[in-house]
Amino acid sequence: MKNGDAKEWKEDPWDGPDAWGSSDFEEIGNERRPDPRIVFITLAVVMTIVVSLVVVGLWYLRQLNPPDSVDGIAQVATNFTVNQNDSVASVSRRLEDEGFIVNSRVFQFYVSRNGGIDLQPGYYLLTPRSHVGEIMKALNTSPSATFTKVTFPEGFTVAKMATRIEEKTSRITAQEFLTTASNPDFVSSFGPNDPSRLDGADFRLEGLLFPDTYQVSGDEAASAVIDRMLRLMERVGVQEGLDQAKVKTGRSPYEVLIIASLIEREAKLEIDRAKIARVIYNRLDRGMPLQIDATLYYNAPEGASFSDLKAIDSAYNTYLSTGLPPTPIANPGRASIRAALNPAPNPPLSDPICKGIKQASNCAYIFYVLSDSKGGHTFAATIQDHERNVEAARAGGFLP
Repeated sequence: MKNGDAKEWKEDPWDGPDAWGSSDFEEIGNERRPDPRIVFITLAVVMTIVVSLVVVGLWYLRQLNPPDSVDGIAQVATNFTVNQNDSVASVSRRLEDEGFIVNSRVFQFYVSRNGGIDLQPGYYLLTPRSHVGEIMKALNTSPSATFTKVTFPEGFTVAKMATRIEEKTSRITAQEFLTTASNPDFVSSFGPNDPSRLDGADFRLEGLLFPDTYQVSGDEAASAVIDRMLRLMERVGVQEGLDQAKVKTGRSPYEVLIIASLIEREAKLEIDRAKIARVIYNRLDRGMPLQIDATLYYNAPEGASFSDLKAIDSAYNTYLSTGLPPTPIANPGRASIRAALNPAPNPPLSDPICKGIKQASNCAYIFYVLSDSKGGHTFAATIQDHERNVEAARAGGFLP
């Protein structure tokens, strides 16, 4: 519109306020706030789920990589056998039973998520409580790839062990093994309280090396093998209660190992071990000489006769000396250690060997003699019965 026009302004019908709905001018109400209780419950549920996931995650990691010691005792590499028809499930259960892993199901789950295991029968060197990935890796490595299997039977002396390792490895000589076994730097928690008793002993570590099958690596020295054997004896000893020897038997752990070595060399049948242990304790308690033939032959010259050895004045001649020999006479296995720690009770008065004995306290296992072709022994409580048993053994051809 130009200035000065007399025409009136006319409002368009859509421009005026009447054309607008009243709702266009209404105030927007306040937004509704959520119920605080619902917020709290929701947060609590979320936190519970998060905490549960964290706990489960930490638990899972603990199963995969548990602490590497039990009761403060570090774990040592130990042999584990995979048999011909083993599966991952059966191996997992044995790994848990023998203390290598803490949970077989977790191990199987981990293996299934990480490519599996191509199991091959043989011996494997595993360190208990390692990360399961390390155990899986070891089980996936052929046992013949980097190790030589060396078996030391129960009852082997250090000298026999030295010969065996030279035969099997050719790289570790018998002399290297013997020299290391006499090195005072190698000690055991089950060694003698008074090291002076080892003065004059051929090998300081006799009786302290656990007989087992070991995987010896291509670059392993005699010192490393002996250290493993020492630590395994400590581990087995703790498992059997050797650290509680004083409470169980009244004898030190080292004395119990001496007794175990005597049992190892004398007993051929499992049923005889605990009874032979009781004979030894009974004779020691009564101040009687042990009269154990095996002690005469310990490190004796090849071909020496029994009568000659019996006449030699030696600390190992248990016919002439009372008490225990100064050292073990062999390296005992688990069964003999167990028997030495748990000798059989003396027979009840109703037992036939107590015939003629009137007081139960007087009936005790004092004598035994080889009595059958399988290596079994017959036990007696009196010298008269023992002499009859000896005559029967000679008549049967079991004694010279």
